[in-house]
Amino acid sequence: MSVAKKIEEKIVSASWIRKMFDQGQQLKAQYGNDKVFDFTLGNPYPEPPTEFKQALIEVAQDPRPGLHGYMTNAGYPFVREEIAAYLCQEHDINITADELIITCGAAGALNVILKTLLDPGDEVLCPKPFFVEYGAYADNHGGVLKTVPTNPDFTLNLDAIANAITPRTKVMLINSPNNPTGQVYSQESIAALGTLLREKSQQHGKTIYLLTDEPYRDIVYDGIEVPSVLKYYDESILATSYSKVLSIPGERLGFLAVNPKAAHRDNILAGAIMCNRTLGFVNAPAMMQRVVAKVQGKKVDVSIYKAKRDLLCEGLAQCGYEVTKPVGAFYLFLKTPIADDTEFVKALQDELILTVPGSSFGGPGHIRIAYCVDDQTIINSMPGFKKVLTKYMA
Repeated sequence: MSVAKKIEEKIVSASWIRKMFDQGQQLKAQYGNDKVFDFTLGNPYPEPPTEFKQALIEVAQDPRPGLHGYMTNAGYPFVREEIAAYLCQEHDINITADELIITCGAAGALNVILKTLLDPGDEVLCPKPFFVEYGAYADNHGGVLKTVPTNPDFTLNLDAIANAITPRTKVMLINSPNNPTGQVYSQESIAALGTLLREKSQQHGKTIYLLTDEPYRDIVYDGIEVPSVLKYYDESILATSYSKVLSIPGERLGFLAVNPKAAHRDNILAGAIMCNRTLGFVNAPAMMQRVVAKVQGKKVDVSIYKAKRDLLCEGLAQCGYEVTKPVGAFYLFLKTPIADDTEFVKALQDELILTVPGSSFGGPGHIRIAYCVDDQTIINSMPGFKKVLTKYMA
């Protein structure tokens, strides 16, 4: 055996998203890019804002020596100060640079946090549907991902969460706006979740941390606002990235923020700084840190995504699908007309339409459609969507 048994097993059950993306590349080579309708990968569509590109040029042309070397593992202090100032406004809380660590994207932030918090066998509780990599992130650090159902509209089911918490629960992990459903958890549900976690922490005599993963925070529609988790639960930690808000996923830049009111704030931060180093991240990319310091509060034109959402949802509704418009992110979690979502994905693939089965996100009977694509991909895919639906509804 050439690789570890666990890794060999994971290779076999590799992410459907990547599988479908790879198949899409093969189909595009065979049929041409304009004949294949690829909705698999959540790669942001708009180019980064003009302000980002201008800042990138300024940073690249800075003649001062030593700008590309190592720095403190937590990131440049002046960059963290800029981010903290913005967070104070965005979340209406008092947070300082000392509560922040700049990371290699939200994935880096999540892994650093879980490495810091988890003992072997600790449970990470997460509503489903959920981002497919969460299980791997928990497993990376000896934890066990335990999922709990949401309500039919994918909002938080607090009774289910309460029943799922055990003495082994160490982290409650939420993602809002959610990938894959596009749902945003309301202020009332976040406040109620905070109350529940306080009660359960007291009941079990241990802290249950609330970890919120928010890379889509700024991509919301129809006047929806994303409530601040940091305001409603002291033992909370925020993980996020600039991948979606600035359309720079390949630059791998994000941060984690520990609630300044957390009882063990200093220990968590010290542990996270150490884990940022020992996990091999060392520090987030120096150049990108200096760039984002100049563009706090800037974001892509969200109206572009809204128009694509409406185009997709209206088109699918006209085809006869049961459609509920997402209120955030850039995914539609579409109910399939048959229970076997994998079969439905394969039927769509025969029409050169590439989607991801909902079962890979813990939401069987659905498919995820990433609508961060050009408009013609959406428009030209509709005959295929209608043909497959007609096949199963006949």
